[in-house]
Amino acid sequence: MVRKRVLVTGGCGFLGSHLCDALIDAGHHVVCVDNLHTGTMRNIEHLIGHAAFECVEQDVTSPLSFDVDQIYNLACPASPVHYQSDPVRTVRTCVQGAINVLELATSLNCPVLQASTSEVYGDPAEHPQSEGYWGHVNPIGIRSCYDEGKRCAETLFFDYHRQYGTRIKVARIFNTYGPRMLPDDGRVVSNFIVQALDGQPITLYGRGAQTRSFCYVDDMVRGLIQLMNAKDGVTGPINLGNPLEYKIAELAEAILHKTGSDAGVTYQDLPHDDPKRRCPDISMAENTLGWTPHINMDQGLDKTIAYFAERIAK
Repeated sequence: MVRKRVLVTGGCGFLGSHLCDALIDAGHHVVCVDNLHTGTMRNIEHLIGHAAFECVEQDVTSPLSFDVDQIYNLACPASPVHYQSDPVRTVRTCVQGAINVLELATSLNCPVLQASTSEVYGDPAEHPQSEGYWGHVNPIGIRSCYDEGKRCAETLFFDYHRQYGTRIKVARIFNTYGPRMLPDDGRVVSNFIVQALDGQPITLYGRGAQTRSFCYVDDMVRGLIQLMNAKDGVTGPINLGNPLEYKIAELAEAILHKTGSDAGVTYQDLPHDDPKRRCPDISMAENTLGWTPHINMDQGLDKTIAYFAERIAK
């Protein structure tokens, strides 16, 4: 194996910190860049002082100057609570951040991977969602700062690829969960677990009939690395996620059972533009990368609940 220097933007975040771990475990040197807007040093404190790890506090909207062999661009708030709190900043991070990582990758002639999202499909009219589906997105809604920001980032990646020959990879990430999620990030798995452990009723929007697919973080990180290391002709976009579909009410029931909570559920109105169904077609990932998720929901929830239980206890 050739040891590489790898830049991970957003490396102090939930997914980014797990990616840093995996790259270091594989023998690479990681340069982590994060502005700590939603990322936290807590996620990478175990790597501080490691000879193969550097952490630089910088916003991805500022020009990047690093000598690296690969770039993973994960810098962006990924939960509605955070990306809607400063929507202009979210768009700027998606768009100017993409330009900055693309400029660096082009100058270095190194591959750059964009962590895109299933949100580019919006509230989909096609189910399950394949990479050929163009999406059903409200361009002026409260979620559009993230949805359209990520769509514009994909546009930039492919335009740089066509115009400058930039070596791009685009992953469309579906719901991912696991240890190091923020307890207050508004994502459904962390919300439900924290509420259940606190003895509060779990909040369901609508009647909980909307569906999602949930991929454990270790599987997602493995998919990102496999996509990065695929031959240059494999640009994506490629869906990465677990194709098993769950109703949100089923997730709530499972978490109440696993935590031993008898607090039950409470109901609120559905948020604006909340997708009714979300499930990936991962045929391309299976055929092109040989990637499928390995960790089932039962195993993943146990690991995630244990993490939050330990964190709450401290």
